[in-house]
Amino acid sequence: MKEFNINSLVRKNILELQPYISFRDNNEFENPVLLDANESPFGKFNRYPDSTQKKLKQKLSEIKNVAADQLAVGNGSDELIDLIIKVFCEPKKDSVLMMNPSFAMYGFYASINENKVIKLDLNSDFEIIKNDFLKISKDFKSKVFFLCSPNNPTGNSVKDIEFYIKNFNGIVVVDEAYIEFSGEKSCIELLEKYPNLIVLQTFSKACGMAGARVGIAYSSKEIIKLINTVKAPYNVNSLSSNKVIEFINKQENLKQNIESILSEISWLENEFQSVNCIKKVYPTDANFFLIEFEDVEKVYEKLLEKQILTSKRSPQIQNCIRINVGTREENIQLIQALKQCETL
Repeated sequence: MKEFNINSLVRKNILELQPYISFRDNNEFENPVLLDANESPFGKFNRYPDSTQKKLKQKLSEIKNVAADQLAVGNGSDELIDLIIKVFCEPKKDSVLMMNPSFAMYGFYASINENKVIKLDLNSDFEIIKNDFLKISKDFKSKVFFLCSPNNPTGNSVKDIEFYIKNFNGIVVVDEAYIEFSGEKSCIELLEKYPNLIVLQTFSKACGMAGARVGIAYSSKEIIKLINTVKAPYNVNSLSSNKVIEFINKQENLKQNIESILSEISWLENEFQSVNCIKKVYPTDANFFLIEFEDVEKVYEKLLEKQILTSKRSPQIQNCIRINVGTREENIQLIQALKQCETL
């Protein structure tokens, strides 16, 4: 990677933008009379939430051993993906790079921002071909590279991830939504080494709080300041923020739930061997499987008939369905339904 200059990557209008600053949230008061924000004096949730999410950031700072000003909190990781693109990518001019197949929202938000989406095709094992990466990076000079590891929908972790961070002349976003299931080390440990790195994590998957919609970006102070500049003032509501803090304090069943999901993965891997309509089960580091079927349409429709909802990835990934791990009862229903497909 060439010498990193953050200002050369950021959109000029963003560099000139003044962030919204809540006077209340940036000052300390003992017993304030709150007449500044046109709020109602009545109601349980009548006050705006802390626009800076100070308490949540402090908790995460202690757990992750990262300074609080190196964290940005989003309304899910989706909001953070959108904000990153808005900070760095000039509409109708810049492009983003993403693996193919991978999480569709990278391309979705880039397209909304009128940025070209460059897709880096993975090989048959869903791994990046390094020479292809180097050539495409040089040819297109994309501003942002989204690396999903473990990757959705393929389930595998990106090998030699540092190679891509140090060989990309732009911002590298490592999306670690499924990191807790993989046993891999988080790229948060690499933040001081690589100033172009952003790491995304979420409370939606292993923490079981998808309904709260809370995602976190970890990066340099300079990049986080830019993300916080363009975010909406009160982007994370009080209920979600407080629930996440409560979860962090108690760590309710987190380790047990992860171990249970990993146990169910092993159980399902064994059961899949006796299901004749399955052609291939891809290895997974996440809480889901990518499975190739002999007749994907028949299987998908049969599961739907049984009210078992799955994610059909065909035709993008030919003959494949992504199926996430449920409870033992749900997984038994899945196996029973798949075995019934064999008689059709």
